Amino acid sequence: MSNRTFTMIKPDATAKGHTGAILDQIIKAGFTVKAMKWTKLTKEQAGAFYAVHKERPFYGELVDFMSSGQIVAAILEKDNAVADFRKLIGATNPAQAEEGTIRKKFAASVGENAVHGSDSDENAAIEGSFFFSGLEIF
Repeated sequence: MSNRTFTMIKPDATAKGHTGAILDQIIKAGFTVKAMKWTKLTKEQAGAFYAVHKERPFYGELVDFMSSGQIVAAILEKDNAVADFRKLIGATNPAQAEEGTIRKKFAASVGENAVHGSDSDENAAIEGSFFFSGLEIF
């Protein structure tokens, strides 16, 4: 089990000014930020990042959304990072997310759900290396 996970604060949350509040909730939950950057994905970059979903009907919409505005990408560290972060962000559908979770507080819909969180240790490593070189991770 890894003690690192990857997250992105998505364009809907950054556009609404929720970045600071989301980062505050992450840090208060005991996560340490090991790498972070504010950036904007091109359609090609968003397509490459979400290539695992290429055959799904929502892929094009997802790529359009993720390249529509600025995002904050981060590598987080904590014991049991992946599972604990998934619990912190809540269900993909904010209507089904538990009270107090990031998505319950800041997400508008399944499509605009404020934050991405890796679903496994393996994907956390892959997703983190998509955005950060070893020189950028502390």
